[in-house]
Amino acid sequence: MTTHTLRSKRRRSALRNAAFMSPWLIGFSVFFAYPMVSTVYFSFTDYDGFGAPVFNGLTNWTYVFSDYPMFWPSLGNTLWLVVVVVTCRVVFGLGIGLLITKIKTGTGVFRTLFYLPYLAPPVAATLAFVFLLNPGTGPVNAILQDFGLPAPGWFNDASWSKPALTMLAVWGIGDLMVIFMASLLDVPGEQYEAAELDGASAWQKFRFVTLPNISPIVMFAVVTGVIQAMQYYTQPLVAGKVASGVIGGSGQSFEPGYPDKSTLTLPQLVYNLGFQRFDYGAACVVALVLFALAMAFTALLMRGRNNLISAGD
Repeated sequence: MTTHTLRSKRRRSALRNAAFMSPWLIGFSVFFAYPMVSTVYFSFTDYDGFGAPVFNGLTNWTYVFSDYPMFWPSLGNTLWLVVVVVTCRVVFGLGIGLLITKIKTGTGVFRTLFYLPYLAPPVAATLAFVFLLNPGTGPVNAILQDFGLPAPGWFNDASWSKPALTMLAVWGIGDLMVIFMASLLDVPGEQYEAAELDGASAWQKFRFVTLPNISPIVMFAVVTGVIQAMQYYTQPLVAGKVASGVIGGSGQSFEPGYPDKSTLTLPQLVYNLGFQRFDYGAACVVALVLFALAMAFTALLMRGRNNLISAGD
C-alpha cells in the first residue's frame, strides 16, 4: 500500500469520524463554547444588552468583588447550601433507602409516599412551605407553641431562612431515595452472608460491604447535588418574595435575598444584575465565579472518589 493510499484512507476515516461526531460538536460549540467565550468577553466590557459592548478592563471584576454589597453574602449563602443541603439530602436519601429495603411489607406504599413530594412543582412546594412555616399563622409554629417550644421566624428570620430551605430540599428527597434503593438492592447478598459469618455488626456490614458497593452512586448523588445547589434559584427567590409580601404585579420591585440577604444566592445575583439592572458585564463576572466554583467542587469530589471507594479497606 502506497503512502498516498494510506493518507487517503486516514483522511476518509477522519472525515467519517467527524461526521459521526458532528451533532455533539455542533451542540458543544453552540450551547457551551460560544456562550462561555461570550461570557468571558462581556465580563471585561460595559454592556447593557442594547448598545455595543465597550471594553473597560477589570472594572466589572473590581466592582463585583469590592464594591457590590450583595456578592459576598450571596457567595456565603451558596456555599452554605452546597455543604449543608447536599449533605442532608445524601444522608437522608441513603437512610430512607436503607430503611425501605429492610421493610418486609408495604414497601410500595412507603416508596410512593416518600417519592410523591419530589413530583411537586418547585414553586407550589415553596408556597406550601412558606404557608406551613408562617411565624404568625402557620400550623408548624402553632404545634410548637402547644408543646411549649419556641416558634422560629423561619423565612422571616435571617437566622432560620436557610434551615427552612434545607427542610424544603430534604422534603423532596424521593429522587435520591429511588436511586439509592436501586443500588442497595444490587449489593451481592453473598457478601452480607460472609460478613455475618465473620461476626460483623450492622455498622461494620454497612461500612465494609454496603458503602464500597454503592460508592459510585454516592459520588454521583454528591456531584449532581453540588451542581444543583450551585444553581439554586427558584425556591429561595419564591420564599423570599412570599415571606416579604411581594408576590408580583405591576409597580412592585423586589430585591432578592429577603430577609437581610439570607436567601440570596449567586444565580439570583446573575439574574438581578443582568435582567433587572441591565449590567451584563457584572452579571458575567458572577456567572464565571459560579462556574469556577462548580468546577472546583466537582474536581475535589472526583479526586476524593478513590478514598470513598476504598472506605472499606
